[in-house]
Amino acid sequence: MSATTDRYENAVARYFEAWNAREPEALTKAVAAAWAVDGGYTDPLADVRGHERIAAVVTAAHAQFPGFVFRLTGRVDGHHDTARFSWELVNEADRSAPVAGSDVVTLDAQDRITSVLGFLDRVPAGA
Repeated sequence: MSATTDRYENAVARYFEAWNAREPEALTKAVAAAWAVDGGYTDPLADVRGHERIAAVVTAAHAQFPGFVFRLTGRVDGHHDTARFSWELVNEADRSAPVAGSDVVTLDAQDRITSVLGFLDRVPAGA
């Protein structure tokens, strides 16, 4: 594994740490570790910038899907300052994954996320 590949995988690992953080203090720290101060997050349901607003999106996802965790599916692919990957939202109780998506992230020189473009590939009716 090359240092370049590690760069993308490490950034995505921090991203998932943020999405899976449930306690406010842990979430604040995880978002700060993953995103640049002025970093953004955009998907079909949200378009926000800054740590506080990103944390609010994560908190809202946990409120809508309590007892679920985000997990990487497949591998992280990247070049230059951009990486892409797919994920599922998994129910910890029965291991079902009703939500899945793909994200593209852009990294800064410190390997923090400057932008996320998220796509929802599978969403349950009514969600």
